[in-house]
Amino acid sequence: MGKDSYYYNTSTLRYEKIEVSWKLRMLKLFGFLCAALVCAFLIVVISFKYIESPTEKALKRDLEDINLFVGQLEKNNGRNQKILEELQSRDDNIYRVIFEAEPIPSTIRDVGVGGSQKYKQMDNLPNSDLLTSVAGQLDKIERQIYVQSKSYDMITDLVENREEFNACRPAIQPVNNKDLTRVASGYGMRIHPIYKTRKMHYGMDFTAPTGADVYSTGKGKIYKVQKSSRGYGYNIIVDHGFGFRTRYAHLSEILVTKGQKVNRGDVIGKVGNTGLSTAPHLHYEVIKMETNKKGKAVEKRVDPVYYFYNDLSPEEYEQMIELSSKVSQSFD
Repeated sequence: MGKDSYYYNTSTLRYEKIEVSWKLRMLKLFGFLCAALVCAFLIVVISFKYIESPTEKALKRDLEDINLFVGQLEKNNGRNQKILEELQSRDDNIYRVIFEAEPIPSTIRDVGVGGSQKYKQMDNLPNSDLLTSVAGQLDKIERQIYVQSKSYDMITDLVENREEFNACRPAIQPVNNKDLTRVASGYGMRIHPIYKTRKMHYGMDFTAPTGADVYSTGKGKIYKVQKSSRGYGYNIIVDHGFGFRTRYAHLSEILVTKGQKVNRGDVIGKVGNTGLSTAPHLHYEVIKMETNKKGKAVEKRVDPVYYFYNDLSPEEYEQMIELSSKVSQSFD
């Protein structure tokens, strides 16, 4: 039974009982309930925000372990990538240089695998960005390892076929030139004999009388035989394999046919003055096949002076380089 409350009535000069209406009672009850609800809400919020349940603590520990593991994978990927880049550098700048093979284009090494949908299944996972990054790194390394393994297969083939490579590589002069007096014009900017302007000369000119023998400078197969009254005139292209081709131009006579196999030193034609030529001579080119950014094989004409080492002494080779480097008028 609740305690009654009284107040002193100055009019009647006596204590009278305080009567509380039901409305006031209900208001007090409502205020008490509201205060209790607010307190309960604050307790729940504080509990969820600052007090972790055992399940949450376990999940948090698992997530931290996963982040640590993925972070370690990312570091390992970085180290593996550096090792792979070192192997790629050695491949391009040492092994392939030794065998005069073209480096693998970066467009092939870095070609993509799949699009943005490849890692779509990771979007709903915790730390999806980190997982996607690591997965992308692993795919890239796997792809580059595959390309590198194929490159080493090629280098292995070159090692095993070294004897064949040496036989096929252009290595002698295309005409009889023991005293080196027949070198007329070398590779580089030269005065054109007809236009009298400086123009790039992509080969070497050897003076010789009409009918002098022209030799294949390496083992190979006749790739093209052309008889024209313009440009190179009567000319032959020999495909030596291993990315090498040679051209013999302005011939008076062609002694081989397309598809015919030849060895180094075989006579394949005769010196002449056909096509755009001002005097009997042989125009000789060395062509290296390279791969462009699109992965397509293209021809690149290089200085033939670096491919005469088989029939020249070191002193003669130095003399040949000096003679070919002199700026003079070409014969074509």
